Amino acid sequence: MSAKPETDRLRTAGAELRKTAQFRRLLDGDDLEFLLEAHNGITAKIGEEAGFKGLWAGGLCMSAQYGVRDSNEASWTQVLEMLEFMADATRIPILLDGDTGYGNFNNVRRLVRKLEQRGIAAVCIEDKLYPKTNSFIDGNKQQLAEIDEFCSRIKAGKDAQADDDFAIITRVEAFIAGWGLGEALKRAEAYHAAGSDGILIHSALSTPNEILAFKREWADRLPVVIVPTKYYATPTEVLREAGFSIAIWANHLLRAAITTMQDCAATLAREQNLRSIEDSIAPVKEIFRLQGASELQDAEERYLPKDSRSTRAVILAASRGGALGTLTAERPKAMVEIRGQPLLGHIVTAYNAAGIKDITVVRGYRADTVTLPALDYVDNPDYADTSELVSLACALEQTTDIDGDLIVSFGDVIFKRYILDVLMEPAADFVIAVDTNWSASVNRDRAADYVRCSEPHSRHAFYHDVTLAAAGEELADDEIHGEWIGVLRASAEGLPILRALVGEMAAEPANRRAKLHHLLDELVRRGHVVRVVYTTGHWLDVDSLDDVLAAGSFA
Repeated sequence: MSAKPETDRLRTAGAELRKTAQFRRLLDGDDLEFLLEAHNGITAKIGEEAGFKGLWAGGLCMSAQYGVRDSNEASWTQVLEMLEFMADATRIPILLDGDTGYGNFNNVRRLVRKLEQRGIAAVCIEDKLYPKTNSFIDGNKQQLAEIDEFCSRIKAGKDAQADDDFAIITRVEAFIAGWGLGEALKRAEAYHAAGSDGILIHSALSTPNEILAFKREWADRLPVVIVPTKYYATPTEVLREAGFSIAIWANHLLRAAITTMQDCAATLAREQNLRSIEDSIAPVKEIFRLQGASELQDAEERYLPKDSRSTRAVILAASRGGALGTLTAERPKAMVEIRGQPLLGHIVTAYNAAGIKDITVVRGYRADTVTLPALDYVDNPDYADTSELVSLACALEQTTDIDGDLIVSFGDVIFKRYILDVLMEPAADFVIAVDTNWSASVNRDRAADYVRCSEPHSRHAFYHDVTLAAAGEELADDEIHGEWIGVLRASAEGLPILRALVGEMAAEPANRRAKLHHLLDELVRRGHVVRVVYTTGHWLDVDSLDDVLAAGSFA
């Protein structure tokens, strides 16, 4: 809803007009003005956008949002904290329902100082004893403060304020307590003499008789504020003609919200789906708008570093994994479940834990079964007659928008986030992770990507830049320094080199069955440096049924 023209004018002036001065204009003006109840930042924002020129932070609603009674069960420091959020969210003045001032004169003067620090324009204090009870709960049984003692609260508050425009409104509870017009006028006059800036005259009757009688006798000695909660049927024109300064809609946002939330909760509990309510509630984007999410996005553009390059991952998951037998009869190896989650899901979890969300999966065998959400997919239609190199070529052909680093991994290798962390550390065009914990007697029974490096793993290797010298499945035992775990990182600067070489090699018919260790070997042969980071464990290659069982413990 668009704001009223007058509110727009006040907002424009607000850059020059303090909130306290804005409130004074409402209080001292010739027209009847209106304040809307708000009890947190988002309701304050809603009230401002609706066109209200000021807000009422009511004690009943401030307490209710915490789920406690309106009997000072919410501490005044909790109220202050919420007021700060409300003031930050809006540019219009807030009048706090300060109950009794939370104590004696000393509490009131401290309250005033704290309110000014938080940009609150005014406070209303009522002439009852602390702790207070809501006026509509057995009001005629409630005790009023001694007049002289309550005047000390007013005087202390006025002496404490630093801004001359900060207003203290005094709420006369004589009608609520059953004392009548004479007592109300006597108290109002004493409060006026003590320095009050306005009188809030309160009534629990369903007609405005008491407040109209008070206004006729009081005339215009001080502005008079009213709360028409009980006499809501009174035409506003009657209140305007009587000359009241401000009328407060004191609890209506909260009451409206309670009804709506109760209906929503009951519907969800009964129907157990969202279909019947989704069209009748605010969209999530409206919450973002009220929160000012777009302003944060603009600020990020201004203040955060401009290099927005992000890391992309490619997972090669086109093969069936025939060694797993019936487990892959209807799905590829990447979708075999490990502890209730597909193998691919565990890989994605590791990437996500490292902050990598842009992930492309290359599918092949039973591509229709590889459907995890929030992933991009590329298909290798020739998966049965090709191998890893061609699958990577398919991915690179379809992901031309990569502007940061690229990490390539296999769809049957699960690893801990630690692997990704160590891969990202070296400032190199190409980095691979190599496991030092290999055993010739075991690994020779299966194909493995062995590597020879510039030096073997040792405590001295931590202080050197270890590089790849050769990679392959047929290296002699005395040449092997470890096993490449199937995870490769190419930097943003190295990616064009990788892209060109993969395209060139994949175009050769002889390379249809080439694997990624052939790519690594060719990079080295052409003089490119491939950095090696040694690791011991933290990964598992799922090739057999035994591996599937081991993966359950690993995951």
